[in-house]
Amino acid sequence: AKQLWYDFGLDKGGDIFTLAGEFIGSNDFMEQVKFIAETANIPMPVPEVSRPTFLPKPSEPVFEGVEAAPLFRSPLTGYLAERGIPYGIASRYCCRLNYGVRGKRYFAVGFPNMAGGFEIRSRFFKGCVPLKDVSLVKAEGSPADVCSVFEGFMDFLSAVTLGLETGDCLVLNSVANVEKAMKYLDGYGCIDCYLDRDEAGRRTLETLKERYGGRVCDRSALYDGCKDLNEYLQLATKKE
Repeated sequence: AKQLWYDFGLDKGGDIFTLAGEFIGSNDFMEQVKFIAETANIPMPVPEVSRPTFLPKPSEPVFEGVEAAPLFRSPLTGYLAERGIPYGIASRYCCRLNYGVRGKRYFAVGFPNMAGGFEIRSRFFKGCVPLKDVSLVKAEGSPADVCSVFEGFMDFLSAVTLGLETGDCLVLNSVANVEKAMKYLDGYGCIDCYLDRDEAGRRTLETLKERYGGRVCDRSALYDGCKDLNEYLQLATKKE
């Protein structure tokens, strides 16, 4: 309705021209116009156009009346149990997040991040309450020299369920947050990576190896044949 887009994972947004620029990796306005014309099958040459200048009307917050509450047994914990996460672990790290969207109330599993936002999941929805950021879970006791890195909090909860967590744990909440993660990872001597076994996960692993070298250890061989650690946990749970 407002002719605008916003990506919470990248923390970037704009109009259709900036969106085209993200696809082609260019800030050149005419290159963006050309890409849009080709994508929409508009005959070339494209007539000379100028970037529209307008200020959108202030919008209401997408999430309204956000409230965090303890995660008691409910359909939410039933959903987590289906994904192999027991109630005792889920209730330790997650909350129930109540929120409104356009006057209607909803609830979901909430997982807090370092910026005061929440990753939210339910059987029907996956998203985040801004601001988007990483989550750092510190180990109890003395400072840790090992940090385990996960893409999403379902993988982190899976690691706790499987007893894999050693030391501190950092959840990216999006591979786009890898740069934000580095200020927390710089101080660790060992960085164990439990990233997705896909192209985005491999790129993230390489980015971390470029910065930390031999301090990075790829632990994804544990769930070879699965997309991520949670899928591996679900398969293991079904076999029991």
